[in-house]
Amino acid sequence: MLKRTISGAALLVLAFIAFYFGGYVLFAVTLFISLLGMYELFRVFQIERTPQALLGYIGTIGYYVALLFEDVIRYTFPFMCAFVMLLLISYVLTFPKVKAIQVACVPFAFIYVAVLMSFVYRIRILEGGQYFVWVVLLGSWGSDTFAYLAGVTMGKHKAFPVLSPKKTWEGCAGGVLGAILLGGLFGFIFANRLPEFGSVPAFVVVGLVCGGSAILSMFGDLTASAIKRDHNVKDYGKLIPGHGGIMDRFDSVLFTAPTVYFLIILFKQLM
Repeated sequence: MLKRTISGAALLVLAFIAFYFGGYVLFAVTLFISLLGMYELFRVFQIERTPQALLGYIGTIGYYVALLFEDVIRYTFPFMCAFVMLLLISYVLTFPKVKAIQVACVPFAFIYVAVLMSFVYRIRILEGGQYFVWVVLLGSWGSDTFAYLAGVTMGKHKAFPVLSPKKTWEGCAGGVLGAILLGGLFGFIFANRLPEFGSVPAFVVVGLVCGGSAILSMFGDLTASAIKRDHNVKDYGKLIPGHGGIMDRFDSVLFTAPTVYFLIILFKQLM
């Protein structure tokens, strides 16, 4: 428990530094987390030492470099086509040592880890992103805390007994409500520093965004758990004492970050 607490505090300090400075600092941190997360996933799929895994790392770096340019969307589709074709060429050259299903794991890991994680950086470069980026943690780690407290004190009905035996519906509800509360409080405190949302108060917008991201956050956690159970793996790694690997700690962030990004874009357009 002590190791878990210390590790959690260290992660919050790292997040504060990366979120505060943004720019190349956050860019480097998100890229580093993406590469480590992909390595952990490749290790579960038993392809971490294959040429396909190397292409996955190179593709991730290339994608992140493209994020530095404003017209990244224009080149995303051609990039993905070239990436898949190179993977298939590598499959032909390594056949039959590497199986087709293992090759298919590479673009899956690329999108699941690298692309979804990149939305943390993409949120930070939005107008007001220096504040909105914190909603990612409120909707993931914050909701996790409330879900744990609600589950311990009121949890009686198992929600997903196969994937997560300790998760209850009461805990899930507590996590979402807690995230809404945290988001509303955050929006109220920083209302004067957030972009205008028409006649709707900032605390309402941020609360709704936080609640929506908290719902998806649970499925991010369950997705990572399902992959582990599919491959009889307890943890993705031992990098973070008390937590496991990068994927064990950031699984919910992978779902929360794009949710926050697109909801913020949607609210800005509607208001």
